[in-house]
Amino acid sequence: MVEKNCVEKNRTGHKKRVVVAMSGGVDSSVAAALLVEKGYEVIGITMQIWPQAQEPTPGGCCSLDTIQDARGVAEGLGIPFYVVNFRDIFEEKVIDYFTAEYLRGRTPNPCIACNRQIKFAALLERAKALEADYLATGHYARVVYSAEVQRYLLLKGKDERKDQSYVLYNLTQEQLAHTLFPLGEYTKDQIREKAAQLGLKVADKAESQEICFIPDHDYKKFLLERVGAVEFPPGDFVNLQGEVLGRHRGLPFYTVGQRKGLGLALGYPVYVVALDPERNRVIVGLEEEVFHQELYARDNNFIAIPALTEALEVQAKIRYTAPAAPARILPAGEGRVNVIFEKPQRAATPGQAVVYYQGDVVVGGSTIDEVLLNS
Repeated sequence: MVEKNCVEKNRTGHKKRVVVAMSGGVDSSVAAALLVEKGYEVIGITMQIWPQAQEPTPGGCCSLDTIQDARGVAEGLGIPFYVVNFRDIFEEKVIDYFTAEYLRGRTPNPCIACNRQIKFAALLERAKALEADYLATGHYARVVYSAEVQRYLLLKGKDERKDQSYVLYNLTQEQLAHTLFPLGEYTKDQIREKAAQLGLKVADKAESQEICFIPDHDYKKFLLERVGAVEFPPGDFVNLQGEVLGRHRGLPFYTVGQRKGLGLALGYPVYVVALDPERNRVIVGLEEEVFHQELYARDNNFIAIPALTEALEVQAKIRYTAPAAPARILPAGEGRVNVIFEKPQRAATPGQAVVYYQGDVVVGGSTIDEVLLNS
C-alpha cells in the first residue's frame, strides 16, 4: 500500500496545490503547516456555515474570532486565505436533515452529514475550481492506495484515542483520490507540541465537542424553535409487552439507552429501549433489554470492496465512542445490510451510523435503519 505523503508535480510541472479546510482550531492549523513544510502549494479556506438568522456563540464554529484565528494562522504560514459562504447548502443538507430525522423519531449524526455533503462534496468542488489537486482536513485518519485491490483505502488514524475514520466512511473512491489527512500518522499530543513549536496561538485552544449549529448546545430547544412543539406531541411510555406505563413529552426528548429524566416512578430503574414514531411511543425496559444483537442498515457506502455480495466478518462500531465489536454483515436485499454481532451491543440507534472495519481498514458503513428488539 502506498500513502500519499510526498509532493509530486502536477500536469503543468508545478507543485501540487492543496486547499486546507481551516476551522481556526489546532488540528486544521497544524495540518496546513505540515503541508507547507512538505512543499505543497497551500490555500486555506474557512467555511461560513452558521445560519444567517442565528448569532454564533463566541469561539463557536464560524464565529468572528474563530475565522480570525484561521486567518491569523494562514498569515503566519504565508498562505492565501479565503472565507466561503456555504450557509444555504449547509442549512439544506445538514440542518434540514437533522430536523427531519428527529421528526421521523430517529437520532441523526450531523457531523457525518456535513462531511458527506459539505466538506468532501461542496468544498472539494470549490477546491477543484481553484485548480487544487487535493483537499486536506485536520481529521485523524489515513488514506492509502492498494495496488493489490486497485482501490483507495481509508484507515484509522494512528492515535486510537482520536481516530475519526468513523465519521468519514461515506468517502468515495473519487473523493479519497483527492483527499489528504496530514494528521493521520500523529497523536494529538504530538500535534499540540508541533503547534507550540510553530508558535501558533491556537496550540492550547480547547476542542469543540458539540453540534456546531446548536446555540448553547441545547438541541431540544433548537428543534422546538425550528418546527414548533406541535410537531412533537406527547404520547405513551410502554414496555416491550405494549403495556402503558405513563406519558412522555415528545419523542425528541428521549434517546435510546437513556435512564434519567424519564419521569417514571415504577419502583425500579428503566431505560429507553426504542422509539416508535408510527405510534408515537417510547418503549422502555430493564437495562438488559437495551442490549441487542442484530440490526438492519441502509444507505451503504463500501470503500475496501466494490459492494457487499456475501457474508463478511468485520468489527463494527455503532457510534463514534463505541468500541469496534466482532460482527457478521450480510446483504439483505432492498439496499439493506444485516448486521449480526457476536455479542449484544448497548443502545444501537436508528439514524446513527454503523461502520465496518477489518483491523485498521474501513470496509464501509451504513445508517442504522432497524434494530431487532428482544422478544
